[in-house]
Amino acid sequence: MSDLVYVTEEGLRRLKDELEQLRNVDRPAISRQIADARDKGDLSENAEYAAAKEAQGMLEMKISKLEDVIARSRVIDESKIDASSIRILHKVKIRNKSNNAEMEYQLVPESEANLKLGKLAVSSPIAQGLIGKKVGDVVQIKVPSGVIPFEVIAITV
Repeated sequence: MSDLVYVTEEGLRRLKDELEQLRNVDRPAISRQIADARDKGDLSENAEYAAAKEAQGMLEMKISKLEDVIARSRVIDESKIDASSIRILHKVKIRNKSNNAEMEYQLVPESEANLKLGKLAVSSPIAQGLIGKKVGDVVQIKVPSGVIPFEVIAITV
């Protein structure tokens, strides 16, 4: 069995909703496309049929992958998270010491990362450099563009 996947309750709900959509809406739609293409005659030269069968294969692979992720998922209990040092699900306010720019991120599981919403994957270089740090700590974080010094300003749950 593969590694566990840690998610929030919201993240698990989104995964289950997506799986339900794929199973109950997308799968029947592709089945109808295959049936319609099959009704058009010779399958050996039917590009519509070939495309629908390929889409079906991709959909089934996606469903299988989602089922696997959901089976390996463990919900993180937010009430038991200590805010004295940076951990997953914490909101962290940091200052780039090079240009004094302040940023605020929430460290989340990879499946919930969304930089536009300020949700940073816990596996990212910045998050990895921040894990375990406390307010006031200054860390040197290696990113693709070089090494950036960050100061931890605040940690909230």
